[in-house]
Amino acid sequence: MRRAGRVVAEMHDRIRAALRPGVTTLELDALGREVLERRGARSNFLGYHGYPAVICASPNEVVVHGIPDGRVLEEGDIVSIDCGAIVDGYHGDAAFTAGIGSIDAGAQRLIDVTRSALDAGIAELVAGSRLGDLGAAVQATVEAAGLSVVRDYVGHGIGTAMHEPPDVPNVGRPGRGNRVAAGDVFAVEPMVSAGSEDTRVLADGWTVVTLDGSWAAHWEHTVAVTDRAPEILTLP
Repeated sequence: MRRAGRVVAEMHDRIRAALRPGVTTLELDALGREVLERRGARSNFLGYHGYPAVICASPNEVVVHGIPDGRVLEEGDIVSIDCGAIVDGYHGDAAFTAGIGSIDAGAQRLIDVTRSALDAGIAELVAGSRLGDLGAAVQATVEAAGLSVVRDYVGHGIGTAMHEPPDVPNVGRPGRGNRVAAGDVFAVEPMVSAGSEDTRVLADGWTVVTLDGSWAAHWEHTVAVTDRAPEILTLP
């Protein structure tokens, strides 16, 4: 899983370096494909329930699962990039949100709070804790900033399949939920809206947008529970 995670991290680095006004989300998908081919990895997104690409590219009001196409990213936009890879049957999965060119303070704050929520959730993944501890940490971080946790979509276990039980909600109560043990691996992924938490799915059957059109951010890492600190597998 470490090898799969490093491929995902390389996809992130390659795509992040290409984020600029004028690039299309389909061009970003091509960069992800190049990394997978060069590293001898397979995509766990492509073909998943019919999904047609190797990344999800979700601009502005799109929360998750945006399909890469000819959309041109413009100065001031934000976009979340979600990537996955399979190496020797094991999966990695991670996402980040970044601005295109110069973005306003509110958009940057949305990105920063969501990243902080991810960090807060990961810090709770120690042997003997419960998933409610993680959800409570994410929720507290987001709501203290006056933003909204998107509750319709959650993190998940990950291993020899991209999505394994249990679900990893981004809200919760300390001391509740599944107990965490050394050796468990989770995809932790807070999704945060600047407005309402409510969402809808577009006609393509994939693209999830905020119901009120407010912008959203998404951060994710694949994280292993150890006897010591949590180990993030989707770092370079």
